[in-house]
Amino acid sequence: MALTKAAPNRPDATPSPPDATPGEPKAPHPEAPRAEDQARHLNSPLLLTMLLLLVLLMQGPIRGLLAAPVMQSWMTVFVAVVVQALPFLVLGVMLSAAIAVFVPASFFARALPKRPALAVPVAGVAGAVLPGCECASVPVAGALVRRGVAPAAALAFLLSAPAINPIVLTATAVAFPNNPEMVLARFVASLFVACAMGWLWLRLGRTDWLRPPARASYEGQSKGAAFWGSVRHDVMHAGGFLVVGAMAAATLKAVVPEAWLRAAAGNPFVSVLALAVLAVLLSICSEADAFVAASLSQFSLTARLAFLVVGPMIDLKLFAMQAGTFGRGFALRFAPATFVLAVLVSVLTGAVLL
Repeated sequence: MALTKAAPNRPDATPSPPDATPGEPKAPHPEAPRAEDQARHLNSPLLLTMLLLLVLLMQGPIRGLLAAPVMQSWMTVFVAVVVQALPFLVLGVMLSAAIAVFVPASFFARALPKRPALAVPVAGVAGAVLPGCECASVPVAGALVRRGVAPAAALAFLLSAPAINPIVLTATAVAFPNNPEMVLARFVASLFVACAMGWLWLRLGRTDWLRPPARASYEGQSKGAAFWGSVRHDVMHAGGFLVVGAMAAATLKAVVPEAWLRAAAGNPFVSVLALAVLAVLLSICSEADAFVAASLSQFSLTARLAFLVVGPMIDLKLFAMQAGTFGRGFALRFAPATFVLAVLVSVLTGAVLL
């Protein structure tokens, strides 16, 4: 009887193969993303090959187009801006990654005064020790807040670090060899705006407006991996923005009629506001923006100072990074206030020092 009962049970034990058969349709399922990835992987080389073939076929018209005086002027300005700015960009990114990865954020917390009102100017001056662009200052400021630094001090550091560090000031001196006062004006205006925004946040800011970052920027990675990851990230981002900024500067120089630029540059208010808005839209890395500003020679030094002060503090990419790090409510309040204050301080500093 036990055998007769066991026999019917064996067929019932065979449902495991049917489990394998229903499981078999799932075998193509992992292949679907693999095929999708393969198609995505093949698309970019295919597009690149087609683009190269198109360039080869159209090389005659392209050569004629590049021989035009306007294009030659455009290429001259574009190459000059990129070649001048690239060494400072690479050096700044390397140093920024080294400090962001190998110097613990707790060091800044220990170095700052306990009183927030005193910590703000100290943090603003401490921005000089982070020789990098604004891409690096946002995660470092987030780490400071996470480690217990007063938000007002961390925000002063966030605004000052991309604008008053030695790499940026040296690049400004190289870009304006005949106007060394631009270096001092940029340092003074940027530091004043950073400290003023820190004190303004200390007085008017609310804790529910700022969302502290949830995790460390380099958590779970080795120091070497974090360093090279930071370098790759900043080079890709900052290098791309440098190219876009150089293209825009070359276009303004070569394509826009000189009469238009003279009309905008001739009005002090319009020229300052135009270059301040341009700094927000172009989103150029702070290690390269001085060379773009120097190429806009139609505008006054004060207008170009506004370009140099506004850009490292608020632009499109910075707004997105600040919103992602501290919350959208913070960015919607902090960015407009920073823009207005940066423009006003640039005008006042330019009137005194330039």
